[in-house]
Amino acid sequence: MALRHHVFVCTNTRPEGGRPACAGRGGAEICATLTRAVLARGLGGEVAITPSGCLGPCFDGPNLVVYPQALWYEGVTVDDVPALVDSLDGGPIMSRRLRSAPATDDD
Repeated sequence: MALRHHVFVCTNTRPEGGRPACAGRGGAEICATLTRAVLARGLGGEVAITPSGCLGPCFDGPNLVVYPQALWYEGVTVDDVPALVDSLDGGPIMSRRLRSAPATDDD
């Protein structure tokens, strides 16, 4: 089977007191939960989940991006995982967390 989606989930960490980081806001848990859900749905050969370093819009995290569509999601929670997996399996885009503008280094 061909890979349909590649999801990068920010799991970046930083010291306390500075710019926020997605790992401290649940990024690692989201990545693990998403991986389990994708495998449980039987999409392991079609959807890759990869933990990533900083994706840029730190203040809006946890963040993830889905390729090849280049869909950026912000403020994602573990509760969003079922809707995200549905979208990866041909369902509607999870619009409630969709970033409205492209990410920049200034975010």
